[in-house]
Amino acid sequence: MNEDFLHYVWLYKMFSKVDFKTTGNEHLSIIKSGLHNKNAGPDFLNAQLKIDGQTWIGNVEIHLKASDWYLHNHEKDLNYDAVILHVVWENDVAIFMKNNKPIPTLVLKNFIDETVLNKYKNLFLAPTTWLPCKNAISTVDKFIFNNWKERLFFDRLERKSEEINTLLQQENNNFEAVLFQLLIKNFGLKVNGNSFLRLAQSVDYSVIKKLSFHTNQLAALLFGQAGFLEEETEDDYQKELRKEYDYLKHKFKLNHIPKNEFSFFRMRPNNFPTIRIAQLVALFHKHQNLFSKLIAIDNLEEFYELFTVVVNPFWQTHYNFDSISKKSPKKITTSFVDLLIINTIIPLKFLYQKSRGEVHEEFFLVLLKKMKPEKNSIISKFSEIGVSSKNAFDTQALLELKNNYCAPKRCLECAIGNTILKR
Repeated sequence: MNEDFLHYVWLYKMFSKVDFKTTGNEHLSIIKSGLHNKNAGPDFLNAQLKIDGQTWIGNVEIHLKASDWYLHNHEKDLNYDAVILHVVWENDVAIFMKNNKPIPTLVLKNFIDETVLNKYKNLFLAPTTWLPCKNAISTVDKFIFNNWKERLFFDRLERKSEEINTLLQQENNNFEAVLFQLLIKNFGLKVNGNSFLRLAQSVDYSVIKKLSFHTNQLAALLFGQAGFLEEETEDDYQKELRKEYDYLKHKFKLNHIPKNEFSFFRMRPNNFPTIRIAQLVALFHKHQNLFSKLIAIDNLEEFYELFTVVVNPFWQTHYNFDSISKKSPKKITTSFVDLLIINTIIPLKFLYQKSRGEVHEEFFLVLLKKMKPEKNSIISKFSEIGVSSKNAFDTQALLELKNNYCAPKRCLECAIGNTILKR
């Protein structure tokens, strides 16, 4: 048993009967259960109760054990002086107000609906499973589920945008600089993401912007800052970049990142850090005003077109600076662009719209519903229990559901958990 469940029962009045009596044998009627307070202070504010015929307006405090009142030092806290009812699961000690009168106490376990209690036990007290409601989730009404998925998606988007906002503050609200950092980080994927972010932050964005007009200078800067030009080879292209980087390093007083921070281990060649940097060079050279273009785009096809770039001919026959390989264009795939849209473009565009006070929620929903569903172990397991994903909107919502509701067992705050308990 936990307090959250007692809060849930009190909030939604999931009682087996309503002829309540306090531990002092007083008749109790609930007129208003009060406003659920999730901050410091009593659990429910401005409740309206009738105790032995007299109407009281005040606060309600809920505990598993009555003795928790003293354990939490409520008797010393002025915020609890207006408590008119103490709701407990177990009444193990009498609680007194400052005038030495006992606080009216309701033992809730005597009044909880048995069906609700059993469903709660099945969700929370059953042996640990991947999803507490795995046997019932597929039976939840589609209208309820779809509305909840929309809320889940925007909760996820809000959290991502807040993380980006931290970067934005560090860059003095320079959206272009933050876009550069986010794109580089996500080009590195999970394996090299943090190293790529360090690469982006190792040079002031004003330098990047200045050099983006000259593809070899930009390539020299990024490959040099990543440490890939430390070891000289016989290749003319690498020698040219190395010479250029030596000049830039001296001019801008740069310190590069150690090459060994970037991983090539067990990665597909097209995801090698060298290839991703080459693609970034091509992208930022082709679009010096990339942020403005991304903000203006309003359909999926234009995003794919924007990321259609051609890498330097050297990289069409190389995966690193050391050896020649079979020729391939090293294009940015549509599936990779989808990842960039989900993890970079949508959160940044959402934050930008919020900063201007004009969030177009429908745009994000329509865009994601046109994109293919993501593929990962969480989405696969949802599919196994009858919850399928038609598009990226579905998968983003399900990831939020699993990671922020199912894993920490926040079933009582979840529309799906509520539906199952209320049946």
